[in-house]
Amino acid sequence: MSQRQTLAQRLQQNQPLLAPGVYDALTALVAQQAGFEAVYLSGASIAYTRLGRSDIGLTTATEVAQTLAHITDRVNIPVIVDADTGFGNALNTQRTVRDFERAGAAMIQIEDQTFPKRCGHLDGKGVVSVAEMCGKLHAALDARQDKNTLILARTDAVAVEGLDAAMERAEQYLECGVDALFIEALRSEEQMTRACAQFAKRVPLLANMVEGGKTPVQSAAELGERGFKIVIFPGGTARAVLHTLQGYYASLHAHQTTRPWQDQMLDFDGLNAVIETPQLLALGQHYEGGGQT
Repeated sequence: MSQRQTLAQRLQQNQPLLAPGVYDALTALVAQQAGFEAVYLSGASIAYTRLGRSDIGLTTATEVAQTLAHITDRVNIPVIVDADTGFGNALNTQRTVRDFERAGAAMIQIEDQTFPKRCGHLDGKGVVSVAEMCGKLHAALDARQDKNTLILARTDAVAVEGLDAAMERAEQYLECGVDALFIEALRSEEQMTRACAQFAKRVPLLANMVEGGKTPVQSAAELGERGFKIVIFPGGTARAVLHTLQGYYASLHAHQTTRPWQDQMLDFDGLNAVIETPQLLALGQHYEGGGQT
């Protein structure tokens, strides 16, 4: 069974799918080793880690596709990937879907922001017309080669046009035939409850948990009880790593050695155990010996 089929079947279950944010193959590997069933490749976290910049539309489709390909080469769990606005118009969106599908995406998220887009929990966003977004969604659905590649439609209209307009947009995006919906930056538990009441029994809904963001942060279990089927913590990984790096670098600068920090880090062998260096070296020796089973 492909990872796309795995994800589609997993979303039929009652228990919500918790997908942590990742930004490279190493974070995806550690997430898989921790037992997660899927991961979410965060566009914001790619901007944070590859560019050292904010999520304001600076990353390219090529950078995301390259990152995605490295991840799907390393792990065997489904990857949900943030495709921002499709990186252009409907034709650009088609190319993005084809590239991301070839790179192994199980689900591709497309949003209705204007370009340059920005993090869904930053102020000052804009949204394109419903007609333009529906055109992109139809283009995305037409572009995929595997019908098990799921298309996730995101609307950012809550912050721009209000909840009623966002709900109406979500209805029209659902009519396009998308496989899941994401109403970004719901402001309260009441708004979350309303979204679930309207959509949860008809299509998988995604809840985005951003520490310090617009939406109340809840556990996957709590969100599942409301009706959400997918729960992501997209930027939590980058924020946790950044917090650790601040402490590590401050300690190294102050003490001029890593000794005071060594109980909070892996040693050389520990790192190689995580990335499975012994197994890789053994595989190399197998092929050096002729590669026969």
